[in-house]
Amino acid sequence: MERALSRRTLLAGAAGAGAGVVWGTAGRAVADGWGKPVEQRAVDAEVARLNRGLIELRRDIHRHPEGPGQEQRTAGVVARELRAAGLTVSTGVGGHGVVGILRGARPGRTVAYRADMDAVPPKDIVGGGPAPAHLCGHDVHTTVALGVAQVLARLRRQLAGTVVLLFQPAEESLSGARALIDTGVLERTRVAEIHALHCGPFPVGQFAVTPGFGMPGQDKAEVTASGPDGPEVARRLAAEIGALATVALPQTPADLERIVADAQTPDGPLAEFVAVRARAQEAKVSVSYRCWPPERYLQVRQNIHRLATSSPGAGVTFPADPFPAMVCPERDGRVLAHHLRRTLGRDAVTELHAAFPPFSGEDFALYLDRVPGTFTFLGVRAPGAPITTSYPHYPDFAPDERAISVGVRAMAGWLAERTHGAHGPTGGSVR
Repeated sequence: MERALSRRTLLAGAAGAGAGVVWGTAGRAVADGWGKPVEQRAVDAEVARLNRGLIELRRDIHRHPEGPGQEQRTAGVVARELRAAGLTVSTGVGGHGVVGILRGARPGRTVAYRADMDAVPPKDIVGGGPAPAHLCGHDVHTTVALGVAQVLARLRRQLAGTVVLLFQPAEESLSGARALIDTGVLERTRVAEIHALHCGPFPVGQFAVTPGFGMPGQDKAEVTASGPDGPEVARRLAAEIGALATVALPQTPADLERIVADAQTPDGPLAEFVAVRARAQEAKVSVSYRCWPPERYLQVRQNIHRLATSSPGAGVTFPADPFPAMVCPERDGRVLAHHLRRTLGRDAVTELHAAFPPFSGEDFALYLDRVPGTFTFLGVRAPGAPITTSYPHYPDFAPDERAISVGVRAMAGWLAERTHGAHGPTGGSVR
């Protein structure tokens, strides 16, 4: 008897399930074992041919940064490159979003890959800045995704299934993923899983996988103190609410080094944390905080409410629900780690044991709320370079361009394996 299963159930844990049956691009069951997947050595050969052009492409995007929701030129470059590679291209998706679809010559699964295109706005640059700038690595992310498209297009005859490349606007404002998802693109393309890379302060050529972790969400509160002593009460409450933090904002490069080390420590200082910013202005306190695990938001809200209401005439409001944390499925992350070690070497992978970094969020969380997948940090720190050159949002952020080819090699090989269907979805038998 055939069981009725929800799409969410069918997709859960897709990366670790057994072989035998996989889901095709039309959602039907198809037989596994229709030939060998794309070989990594073929991917590597294509990357070597494309590498110089990809570096020039990244430099072009870098020279023309566009803030959240303003990515018109970047989207045009992306669409041009995808069409030149032979993909089916849609533009203006959820703003300036671009969707490229590459169908392999063989049947298989549909797998998505997301790259964000926007630059960091001036207010989000550490210390501030005069204009948007690519200080988060989105120019690298976009270039890696274009490289993946070009490589897999050249290997289309060996490629099974379909790769859907989502070039997303407005990640920095945490609005682009929602806008793109609301167009129904995941449903129309019947994506089974989704993956992404993000530049990180790890040695160039190394990947930091995030099984069971990811990045924190964010919650906000507004505290108002009334009466003639309102400003004084607000300053006191800001200090008391700020004291809820268990991790402080980094002030020096040594602080950044310690955060990176702590994130790689099992059951370390960042396994659970609260990061708080509380700023008093006249008789008001603006509060923004992140925490891990995500279930901790209720407790932190209760603590903020308790502190605020302990002062006569003071009150607190929470304008909206917390922006969700990005939680990466553990099983999927471990399968990716195994793949990277097998294809690129054991030293190519480190594992994070905490949500990282504790002061930033990611709207990739909204995709993972719908389909399983992975989110992995691509090391961009050059040998001997200060950590601020590879830590996003710092004004001297300057990723080592050798990371581009490494990212393309890893993700092109990974997506080709995922679409081939070496691992099908769990959730019960399919007949």
